[in-house]
Amino acid sequence: MITGKNYVGNQLSAKGNKIFTTFNPVLNTKNSWTHTEASKEEINEAVTLASKAYEEFKNISGKDKAAFLNLIADELLALDNHLIKTYCLETGLPEGRAQGERSRTVFQLRSFAELVAEGSWVEATIDTPIPDRTPASKPDLRKMNIPIGPVVVFGASNFPLAYSTAGGDTAAALAAGCPVIVKSHPMHAGTSELVASAMVKAIKKLGMPNGVFSHLNSSGIAVGQQLVKHPKVKAVGFTGSIRGGRALLDLAAQRNEPIPVFAEMGSVNPVVILPEALQSRNAELAKTYANSITLGTGQFCTNPGLIFGLKSKALDQFIEHLGREIQAKESTVMLHPNILEAYEASKSKALSQPKTTVVTHTKDKMPANYAQQAILTVQGADFLENHSLHQEVFGPFSLIVQCESLRELESIIANLEGQLTGTLIANSTEINQYQTLISALQNRVGRLIYNGVPTGVEVCPSMVHGGPYPASTDSRFTAVGIHSIKRWVRPFSYQDWPNQRLPDELKNENPLGISRLINGEQSTRKI
Repeated sequence: MITGKNYVGNQLSAKGNKIFTTFNPVLNTKNSWTHTEASKEEINEAVTLASKAYEEFKNISGKDKAAFLNLIADELLALDNHLIKTYCLETGLPEGRAQGERSRTVFQLRSFAELVAEGSWVEATIDTPIPDRTPASKPDLRKMNIPIGPVVVFGASNFPLAYSTAGGDTAAALAAGCPVIVKSHPMHAGTSELVASAMVKAIKKLGMPNGVFSHLNSSGIAVGQQLVKHPKVKAVGFTGSIRGGRALLDLAAQRNEPIPVFAEMGSVNPVVILPEALQSRNAELAKTYANSITLGTGQFCTNPGLIFGLKSKALDQFIEHLGREIQAKESTVMLHPNILEAYEASKSKALSQPKTTVVTHTKDKMPANYAQQAILTVQGADFLENHSLHQEVFGPFSLIVQCESLRELESIIANLEGQLTGTLIANSTEINQYQTLISALQNRVGRLIYNGVPTGVEVCPSMVHGGPYPASTDSRFTAVGIHSIKRWVRPFSYQDWPNQRLPDELKNENPLGISRLINGEQSTRKI
């Protein structure tokens, strides 16, 4: 049941006076339920509860945190078709996409449960003392990762489950031992509340501290701003636009106590097609990339927004094939009128740039909230000079850049902003000839793909979902996979501490049986 209220800790609350609704983009009408935006009082209460809960939750065992995460997954599944239908009503996305994203969210929760149940993720490191070392004795030092404190997570517009309320940021923060306050996305507040209700059920069933999770509604930016500025908040997770992420980063830096903002932001995900591959596979590649560009109406942060090739007859053929493939695609609905409006504005700006050529741009009359896909092309030298063409167009859009030479292509890649992904399309015989180009791509991206498409982000330990700014605010961390837990912890050392007062992870007897680095050697042994 959707109440439209906030969860301030375990309690439903609606003290604010601002009411808003979500929107069904397929029917082009408001949904029937309403939501109350969180008031300043509720924001402060939620953060205060989280700060108090942190003192208990940070010491909860990995086994108990694992049970908590697994129960959240169970309760999420128990929402069954109610969750799926609400998701579809608020996004216009099909049931298959909703079910797939729910499965991914459950998998993420269970992956973190497995991680913390085993326990070695804390990276326990022990250097035993050498009392008789000269000229100075060596102390006993023991280090491990500890949770950073209450975390604010912003729901993402394009992933109502996997990157929102119980998504990757939340799962990772809870696994680390950090309470979470979710600022729900106004476009899918009903879906978000249902997920929040499942999480609160899990909290109550297991007796987790009240305030370990709160869920606050907002229709705009005010609630998020207040949360980021609150002195008891210690970190922020965000998935969205460069403008939004940068605003939060600046806000957090202006605090008396600056805090980290881990934001995954915009990306155009450059694709480089080398000559031999272009010559032998241009029609096949055009079909593959037409599917990738239009997947989910292009509403992915990994959408291939830039395609590079060296000028040739084969590149001309690829452009022609891609234009036809895109033209043949059925247009699909976007998540919300606001997202469509932003797409049309960004696309129109690109279309109006001098020295660009339209390859294909559907102009048929569209149903409300449906996007018209578009492909443009431009010469390499003109692209290099026009920085506005480097910017993301969030939707079913891609720009093909025709380069005169390898040197020009290398220069363009080196001058791109940071990206989430880069893709190299090559035949096996030619990849070794382009090491300088590959190195330039590596310097600009977080993940380099060979003979594939950037859309699709596998959830596993080897995945890096992040990259140099502005793809993310800190390229040292991933936002996907179990290693994303490292964003929500800090290293902490004990010096000459009594063994019985140390956490179990660092005690001589190693009661948890975890792997530890002891005097430079990885081991599960006792000391």
